[in-house]
Amino acid sequence: RPVPDFFGLTLEQTATLAKKSRVKYQIIDSVYTNIVPRGCIAEQNPKPGFKVKKWRNISLTINAFRPEMVVIPDLTHLPIKQAVALIESSGLVLGIKTYKPDLSINEVLIQLHNGKEIAPNDSLQKGSVIDLVLGKGLSNQKTAVPNLIGMKLEPATDRINGSSLNLGTYIFDNTILTSVDTLNAFVYKQIPEFKDDATIQYGSSMYLWLTVDSL
Repeated sequence: RPVPDFFGLTLEQTATLAKKSRVKYQIIDSVYTNIVPRGCIAEQNPKPGFKVKKWRNISLTINAFRPEMVVIPDLTHLPIKQAVALIESSGLVLGIKTYKPDLSINEVLIQLHNGKEIAPNDSLQKGSVIDLVLGKGLSNQKTAVPNLIGMKLEPATDRINGSSLNLGTYIFDNTILTSVDTLNAFVYKQIPEFKDDATIQYGSSMYLWLTVDSL
């Protein structure tokens, strides 16, 4: 029988689905993530759809109820690529990038959380979003529109960030039914569209549509 998809379920929902599907489960670990609500299932092994015998034990990882706190790094005066790497290694999430005229280009001028400037060495909940204000030189700098067609969401997001742009909205089509589909989905449409000579102003947003349908 196929393993059910426990992703995002509460413990009560997990127990009901496990009984209905005739499998057992065990909470083996906890993580801190903003992908699912606190107290909900964040990971499982075997993955959904994997065929197992009746009453097989499924290992589950739950999103912890108490948030983990992390130290805010000092991002000011760092180039964007180095700042993004430091944000991610600190357990934080890159938010919106905005640009303003400055002698520097793609260098962090201000770091923000919820619209307020934040100081290095203070603490935030792990997974908190850090917004950046960056220099764009003393003229209206532009960058090439990246080609994201065929890319999965995570590498597409990395490409967008590396191009000094923002990920606006991404939309999954009706082929996305499970958490596995979400991981395997790829970009089939983007706005602005990619063209060899197309450019866009720093800090602009890219909009993506994703599917698992390769036809």
